[in-house]
Amino acid sequence: MDSLFWPSEANSFRRFTPESLAAIEERIAKKKKQQAKVSRENKGQGVEEDKLTPQLDLKTCKKLPSLYGDLPVELIGEPLEDFDPYYSDHKTFMVINKRRIIFRFTATPALCIVGPFNPIRKAAIKILIHS
Repeated sequence: MDSLFWPSEANSFRRFTPESLAAIEERIAKKKKQQAKVSRENKGQGVEEDKLTPQLDLKTCKKLPSLYGDLPVELIGEPLEDFDPYYSDHKTFMVINKRRIIFRFTATPALCIVGPFNPIRKAAIKILIHS
């Protein structure tokens, strides 16, 4: 019944990979171009744009709702693509622990040198989310 109300892609968990990061960067560039075009067209006009807000059931430090399905065991504690539409153009990824608690991390390099796929950073994330 959930599949009638929620898109099927919301039930699939995908690992966060370098290709995912490249897709996010592409969406960010596309959005910036679109905003620049809209601002030039609407220069001097008081036009408001629709702002997307984060979903309340997918907030950080909240439990993942059961309507998203069961998280495969091999993806527990692993970086996943964020399925909240608000974060589709933010450089973030989510990690879900054994208790199904959601954690979000930025995909920008930490300390300007430790990228999101660095083994040291992955180990630190596993320590942070451990229940």
